[in-house]
Amino acid sequence: MNDAAQPSADVTPEQVEVEQQIVRALKTVYDPEIPVDIWELGLVYGVNVNLGDRSAHIYMTLTAPACPVAGSMPEWVENAVRGVDGIDDVTVELVWDPPWTQEMISARARLELNLL
Repeated sequence: MNDAAQPSADVTPEQVEVEQQIVRALKTVYDPEIPVDIWELGLVYGVNVNLGDRSAHIYMTLTAPACPVAGSMPEWVENAVRGVDGIDDVTVELVWDPPWTQEMISARARLELNLL
């Protein structure tokens, strides 16, 4: 799912750089119950950047709808992304489809969590 932040053919180098900075910012946010960042956990489903209005829209999920940090994590994500140069406005949208599963965890995180 993380491929949503991969550049498409019609994006500018500036947009690619901002998207890469956003991914780095997302990697500073951790699920408190799992010692892996939300990007590697596969919780981020999409990143849309609009350089014209300096905004970012993050589509993400949680490990479970009843996750204890459901009320806090979107704010953590918003604060992390708001620190990216070129971004002034951040919207974080929680989505539940498709539901998160352990198959969404990156190979790197699987190794860290001894899931391989």
